[in-house]
Amino acid sequence: MTTPFYISPEQMMKDKADYARKGIARGRSAVVIQYEAGILLVAENWSPALHKISEIYDQIAFAAVGRYNEFENLRIMGVRIADLRGYSYDRRDVTARGLANAYAQTLGTIFSSAGEKPFEVEIVVAEVGSDSESDQIYRLTYDGSVTDEHGFMVMGGQTEPIGVYLEANYQPGPSAEEALRLAVRALGEGGQSGEGPRRIAANQLEVAVLDRTRPKRKFKRMTRAGLEAILGGEPEESAPAPSNGEPAPRPPVGPEPPKPGSTESGGGDGPAL
Repeated sequence: MTTPFYISPEQMMKDKADYARKGIARGRSAVVIQYEAGILLVAENWSPALHKISEIYDQIAFAAVGRYNEFENLRIMGVRIADLRGYSYDRRDVTARGLANAYAQTLGTIFSSAGEKPFEVEIVVAEVGSDSESDQIYRLTYDGSVTDEHGFMVMGGQTEPIGVYLEANYQPGPSAEEALRLAVRALGEGGQSGEGPRRIAANQLEVAVLDRTRPKRKFKRMTRAGLEAILGGEPEESAPAPSNGEPAPRPPVGPEPPKPGSTESGGGDGPAL
């Protein structure tokens, strides 16, 4: 009888952590910033159909980076938990802290399981309060760790240059327009090493706010027209029209979008966003 191959628990956890971090780094970054009237969520997203930012409940938003099919399952789980808790008890009992605890248990269980691969995701659960002091931003990593964030945070992709830029330029209490411009400039710092800052167009962004001044539902998506008005939408460079009469393709800004079956798409199991 052959001796089974032995891997120490420490080495197994290290390999899982490295695997998850590499998968998350292949996605594009997202930034969360507190502004004077709430919380701004900005993600670089080339897809108009696959959302990285969503509403969970009246005052709670969800943002994620990494493998789409995995964080979409987590989003749906959060919506179901919030709906059930709000229906069974009271809408005030649905909190970002409670959802963060539920996500932490799920991610931690999957990460420590010997028979499952870890989720290649980082997520944020944000809740806007009556003032900036009562806002809550919880960041959860692939292993179920929870961090309470304040001011701003960045996840996914090249986080270090983006975080350095925000650390140097963020001032508490900016307006929504100032916070958006800051977030977009910061995301532009997160290109491939040696490329320098990128200009990110409005049609490559997904933006939403939790606005405490709204009457009930605080979550609101920003339209492309609204983004262009704030960012000063410059006309895109025109590309020569194909000879077959089809519309000219949009010129890429920064890295090309993932192709099916590429390393960024996760081998076809769902794109890293």
